[in-house]
Amino acid sequence: MLTQAPIFQLEQVGFQINQQQILKEVSLTIHAGESIAIIGPSGSGKSTLLKIMGSLLSPTEGVIHYQGQNISKIAATEYRKEVSYFFQNALLFDETVRDNLAFPALIRDESFDEERAIRGLEKVSLDASYLDKSVHDLSGGEKQRIALVRNLMYLPKVLLMDEVTSSLDATNRDIILNYVRQLNTEESLTVLWITHNNDDTQYFDRVLQVKNGVMEELK
Repeated sequence: MLTQAPIFQLEQVGFQINQQQILKEVSLTIHAGESIAIIGPSGSGKSTLLKIMGSLLSPTEGVIHYQGQNISKIAATEYRKEVSYFFQNALLFDETVRDNLAFPALIRDESFDEERAIRGLEKVSLDASYLDKSVHDLSGGEKQRIALVRNLMYLPKVLLMDEVTSSLDATNRDIILNYVRQLNTEESLTVLWITHNNDDTQYFDRVLQVKNGVMEELK
């Protein structure tokens, strides 16, 4: 169910680097609980848009509000507790799965909740035996699933996903997509999902296309 007040409000957002305009006057309203697919050719500005929303880049024009507040005024540590950015390639420490899943608790100065971690693993078709496995021994699909569990150990309000399934086989893609859809439906997790696979778009409330830095809503 959508709330009345937007969770994100983008107003004439642009991004320029080395005199090249990557994004042009993007205005967008997103409500909590929406799921949005973002499509477009490579180099069109999709990832730049998501990185700006994730506070990994700052817009060179315009402003973004998160729950009514300019994101440039929100402390990064607090913002990333609520807005989680998921990269195309899993960024995991070269340690055990347990060490990786314990990291969110560590930065919150809390103890590791092993039962919560196991529940998360089970949601992505893994089990408790993975906790003591080395990340070095995991397949690419397993690494992506572990990274997703880590990002969701403390459920954020927003999940920004940048082509996270582009290099995965159909089985791993479906596991990740289905889990994200479940969280969107059951927990009202707001999801933005960049994809090159147009088949993905059928599962999302809205579809945006970014082409030559210009955003257009298709659905």
